[in-house]
Amino acid sequence: MNLVFRLFWVLMAARFRKPLGLFEPSVLRLRVWLNDLDFNRHMNNGRYLTVMDLGRLDMMARMGTLGGFRKRRWMPVVAAQTISFKRSLTPLERYELTTRLLCWDERFLYLEQVFAKANGKVAARALVRAAIVSKTRSVKTEELFVALGIKKRKSPPIPPGIKAWALAAEWMDDPHSEHPSLNAESPLTETPALAKAHRKAEMKARKKADKQATRGTEEDEQTVS
Repeated sequence: MNLVFRLFWVLMAARFRKPLGLFEPSVLRLRVWLNDLDFNRHMNNGRYLTVMDLGRLDMMARMGTLGGFRKRRWMPVVAAQTISFKRSLTPLERYELTTRLLCWDERFLYLEQVFAKANGKVAARALVRAAIVSKTRSVKTEELFVALGIKKRKSPPIPPGIKAWALAAEWMDDPHSEHPSLNAESPLTETPALAKAHRKAEMKARKKADKQATRGTEEDEQTVS
């Protein structure tokens, strides 16, 4: 089924489905069609990202936010996204796409989108950083909630993993960070997220070396005895 038809189906079906609260998940039951496949005869990696648009659209429609966006000429956009693939989705296989809001900061909303096979096993999990923009500016989340009549509330705690990913996304958006191939002699600027990753890698390597040294000492002692 072409994505255009799926788009209209999602919009029409949302009018008859249960409205969603702020943290209630949207669940779409879909099928892998032949035009979703790649040469490996499973759903193309890029198609996952396109289908994720349908999940976010269903969630916004059932939350009642689309009308408010059109009235104010606001547009929901994806600022960054990352996806991890666990299992393949095969031709004509049925699957579920679950979309839910996790948390937010001053500028961005963070969503989780999960593809699950019919047996409940996860096929892919994605993290999305979304923003609401007008023609001239980015809309702050506090303004967004007030405009849409959503009671002001504090975001749930932002998980450390999302914070680190957000820092990495900001580094990628930095216009002053040159591509390595453009200036090979200039080292990359180390952001807090990269520094943390480096420290973690160093600690892991140190623990591994200590473990190997301990094992070697124990073997030497056994040989002497």
